[in-house]
Amino acid sequence: MKHLTSIIGDRDVEENGIKWNLARNISRALVDRDYRIVTGGVGSLARAVYEGAKSSKNRVDGSVIAILPGFDPSIAINTSDIQIATGLDEYRNVITANSDAVIAIGGGAGTLSEISYAWALKRLIICLDVDGWSGRLGGKTIDHRIRYPEIKNDQCFPARNENDVLSILSDYLLLYSRRHKRIPD
Repeated sequence: MKHLTSIIGDRDVEENGIKWNLARNISRALVDRDYRIVTGGVGSLARAVYEGAKSSKNRVDGSVIAILPGFDPSIAINTSDIQIATGLDEYRNVITANSDAVIAIGGGAGTLSEISYAWALKRLIICLDVDGWSGRLGGKTIDHRIRYPEIKNDQCFPARNENDVLSILSDYLLLYSRRHKRIPD
């Protein structure tokens, strides 16, 4: 099974800056290990993710999937292999948050909503130690919920680079296997 891993964060990052390079290196490392990547598909962070994925020796058509806020799939042709134009605007964040794991690189309010959705949906969350919500939430829990009693350190796992991300995925991904059923009445 190919695991879906969302990479979320700042919409726009400086080309060849810290966040750009993290996105590029992480996506290449993920695709090298046969992960599939989900992004929001717009902005320079998505471009960095796609550039990294395309540089992987294991890249195939379909390695990067964009879940777009609007109805026009053409805006993500240069940032993904597959474009899903939802027309859901910000509400599409719950879709990106429902991957097997969510990796946050910085981010503002949209990223915060995706991290919150990922928490509620019982997903593995990895937060890069950079400016933005990922840097603030690494090593923390989102609320009082005990999502996995058997995982003693359930949290938004902090990471510094692609090696940390791969280590966390290796150690925890299979433990985060439950899926949200519904909000209880």
